[in-house]
Amino acid sequence: MTTRTRIYAGSCHCGAVRFRFRSEEITTGCRCNCSICARKGAVMSSRYVPPEDLVSLEGLDALSVYRFGDRLVNHYFCRTCGVYPFHDATTNPGHYRVNLGCVEGVDPLALEVSLLDGRAF
Repeated sequence: MTTRTRIYAGSCHCGAVRFRFRSEEITTGCRCNCSICARKGAVMSSRYVPPEDLVSLEGLDALSVYRFGDRLVNHYFCRTCGVYPFHDATTNPGHYRVNLGCVEGVDPLALEVSLLDGRAF
């Protein structure tokens, strides 16, 4: 069975941060119940995007990072518009879980969304 992939494009609200990644069709998402993710309210990609599937990432200089608590996750956000486009784990840098609200052509509110128990970490 052949898996079909496509290139998705995304950005923060102001466009200072832009990215493209290769993925199977996005049909699901996830939400985390940790204190920061609950406040962000973002629907994230179900899978992490590995570096080999990251086609482009522009505007790194526009990003700031926030780490809290156990400092295991880099929560990136645009310094201009404040939007969170993605995050990675400090133990696996460069593998991004993407904010699906930032991805063109994806309606995160129409996806089946699972819950990650981030409070348990």
